[in-house]
Amino acid sequence: MDRSELIGYVREHGDGVVSTVDADGAPQAAYLSVAATDGGDLVFDARPSSRKVANIRRDPRVAVVIGGADGTTLQCEGVADEPGGEELERCAAAYLSAFPQFAASLASGVTIVRVRLSWARHSDLRGENALVRNVDLD
Repeated sequence: MDRSELIGYVREHGDGVVSTVDADGAPQAAYLSVAATDGGDLVFDARPSSRKVANIRRDPRVAVVIGGADGTTLQCEGVADEPGGEELERCAAAYLSAFPQFAASLASGVTIVRVRLSWARHSDLRGENALVRNVDLD
């Protein structure tokens, strides 16, 4: 799987679990709508007062899992941030393209979170010949 296939996979599935680490080192996870930018960053929205945003502001390392129900998964790791300026516009456009129903929440102060991936692995466990492969992010 390469970056363009990763983008297609995220856009096809549209949801996943984002895991962060709290101040005491305990894991926290949330099931969210997740989009992909044309460059392969993952994007989701969150309330600025949420645990996940507080965790990301303190420790930006995250893990994300997309898929699962169909026997395939995309496991990802990366660094999250709250982009600004043109990057925020680009990320918000990708998110709203995937989820136009959330336009009002973005307008009301919900923040956009971007995850720049450093590692990803795709697994297809359907059938007798399971396939597990790292994603080429270059």
